[in-house]
Amino acid sequence: MLVLMGNFRWKLVRGKCFTFLLYLPGTDVNVLILDHAYPADELMPLTCRGRVRGLEPSRGDVDDALGMFSLTLIDTLDTLVLLNKTAEFEAAVRRVLKDVRLDNDVVVSVFETNIRVLGGLLGGHSMAVMLKDAGHYMQWYQDELLHMAKDLGLRLLPAFNTSSGLPYPRVNLKHGVRGPESRTGTETDTCTACAGTIILEFAALSRFTGDPVFEVHARRALNFLWEKRQRNSNLVGTTINIHSGEWVRRDSGVGAGIDSYYEYLLKAYILLGDDLFLQRFNIHYASIMKYISQPPLLLDVHIHKPLLPARTWMDSLLAFFPGLQVLKGDIRPAIETHEMLYQVTKKHNFLPEAFTTDFRVHWAQHPLRPEFAESTYFLYKATKDPYYLEVGRTVLDNLNRFARVPCGFAAMKDVRTGSHEDRMDSFFLAEMFKYLFLLFAEEEELPFNVEDYIFTTEAHLLPLSLSLSTSEEELDDSNFDWTCPNTRLLFPDPAFPRNFRDPIRSAVDKSCPRIMLSAFWMGRPPLRAQDFMANNPDHLELLRRMGVSLIHLKDGRVQLVQHATQAVSAVAAEDGMRFMQEMMELSSQQQKEQLPPRAVQIISHPFFGRVVLTAGPAQFGTDLSKSITGVSPYSGCVELSNAAFVQGRIALLQRGQCMFAEKARHIMKAGAIGGIVIDDNEGSSSDTAPLFQMAGDGRNTDDVTLPLLFLFYKEGNILLEALKEYREVEVLLSDKARDRGEIHWTEQEGATDWMKKCSEHGSLFQLIRDQI
Repeated sequence: MLVLMGNFRWKLVRGKCFTFLLYLPGTDVNVLILDHAYPADELMPLTCRGRVRGLEPSRGDVDDALGMFSLTLIDTLDTLVLLNKTAEFEAAVRRVLKDVRLDNDVVVSVFETNIRVLGGLLGGHSMAVMLKDAGHYMQWYQDELLHMAKDLGLRLLPAFNTSSGLPYPRVNLKHGVRGPESRTGTETDTCTACAGTIILEFAALSRFTGDPVFEVHARRALNFLWEKRQRNSNLVGTTINIHSGEWVRRDSGVGAGIDSYYEYLLKAYILLGDDLFLQRFNIHYASIMKYISQPPLLLDVHIHKPLLPARTWMDSLLAFFPGLQVLKGDIRPAIETHEMLYQVTKKHNFLPEAFTTDFRVHWAQHPLRPEFAESTYFLYKATKDPYYLEVGRTVLDNLNRFARVPCGFAAMKDVRTGSHEDRMDSFFLAEMFKYLFLLFAEEEELPFNVEDYIFTTEAHLLPLSLSLSTSEEELDDSNFDWTCPNTRLLFPDPAFPRNFRDPIRSAVDKSCPRIMLSAFWMGRPPLRAQDFMANNPDHLELLRRMGVSLIHLKDGRVQLVQHATQAVSAVAAEDGMRFMQEMMELSSQQQKEQLPPRAVQIISHPFFGRVVLTAGPAQFGTDLSKSITGVSPYSGCVELSNAAFVQGRIALLQRGQCMFAEKARHIMKAGAIGGIVIDDNEGSSSDTAPLFQMAGDGRNTDDVTLPLLFLFYKEGNILLEALKEYREVEVLLSDKARDRGEIHWTEQEGATDWMKKCSEHGSLFQLIRDQI
């Protein structure tokens, strides 16, 4: 078992703007310790022994990575070469060839075995060939690791024997699947990443050996996933039925369950030179940025209703995504999301396994995952901003301070308490040490040019020389837009990324406020939740001083996040906590009664009730469910100061700039008998967004007696287009659409309260502009 530990050395790292000393563990000569765990798959760093599957209490699916094949040793082979431990690498290869068996009667994860063991063998083979060609080491090597890799690949192939081509999630290394002795093959579901993270290793195996069968199966699985994407959103779900292709879990994000599927589409293009992979990645990426990305957040959505959030927390696996965005060439959102992740890291010392949108712990574990270090490395490569060296130093310091134990590095059981788990996954040595070493290493310290290789999702090194020209057709140049740009042109000034980072980092800026500003705010009463206005600059400054930050979400809502340590003083922090508590109470009061949707029905010629628009209710004003006839009439006013013109009509209002209750009071004062608020969020629709319920302003709203309804952008546009084409439009505001026969009867009765004409489209917006 390999454990990178032992002596330390000080390494001087010079950036353009600063110089600092870095405490870098685990890079001395005597770093390979096989005493504690070999030949077990993993080290248990608290008890200083190996983890042998079946001898230790089961941890569930986590143990599916263990196959009694010295997992950590194989997973770390190419790390040894990168760290200039060539003699140790040669000894480790000999040990693998001598001791490791791949025909064990054990059920393993196809995904984990592929990326860790098959990838480790292929990465080790790549390094062995490189060293042999250099003429100093591995002169005896005759592709033995490659032969082992092919043996393992053949043992994984039975998992792909499905009608869809998607692999079973598990396979028995000795008996395959579905046989009476296999103890597997009854599963019906697999995760998208599990089926879509095969192509790099299987294609490399095919091209190294000349046997196309592996690449064919991996491409078939990827093709099936692509065909099963949701065609409107171009997103994929998290879990899929391997037989029917039906989505079992329809939430979509870039974290656990999906992450490396997207990664392998782009990297398959880079490694294999097939522009089909790039086309697919670009289509997916556009949808990710449209629906999932809410900079700096990345929030899961539903694939069929992508404007509908699927959860309010994020998992730590999405930390790889800024690094992938660097490869894509989309640097700005990479910087923003990475900065958010860094702030979470500084808050909790490590990225919790999951955290909420206000950066609180959702799942407290941290198994020493490497994804954040990976993205830090790629951002430094792209920008050369020494800031990312500081980030790396923080990661290293925290590992040494909180995770280091006598026999290695222990996973965090709870980042809040600092408690450990007797666990050190193989990816810690395979990925974390690799990316941290690359982050700080000078170019002359590397034994080979890493630009000649692609990193797999387990950070194994596959040579780009594997790329083969499979077609004489010209590539579509449009696919290369914003792909792998020249970062020297993008960032002539290494400090340029700071312009993107500062708005996020300012939320945790601990610098003292200026004296004049402090004196200006001194003695002002604390901000109360019921008085807060999101567009009031004074209120926003008060929030900042209380350590409260405001995040604008894509659906038009705002989210408030409070960190007491970011307040300008202890008193301000207490005010902030009080403000947040008031906000929660206010929100709780407003959400006690979830009202059903309402209807806006166009009843005049030529619609006659055929057009019904779904509208969101207000928690104040007339209750339309208790109205017999509804409110019918109309909007289209010029200036609200002209009360005579507004009187007896419905006012069309644009969302924003003041509270909904305030809008209602304005138009009611002018004599309007109802109001319709139209969302200013372009593209929003009741088809894809949850019902929006307009809340009060924290005060008593009994004085508001007219009905107020909310239309999303799409539905509001239908109403506005009707006004543009038909200068006179009558609408009915009600709790539900009325039967057209009933509408006709009401018209025949000649109800006196119904309006007979409407103003033009331009006048409507003049009303909105001038008054609200």
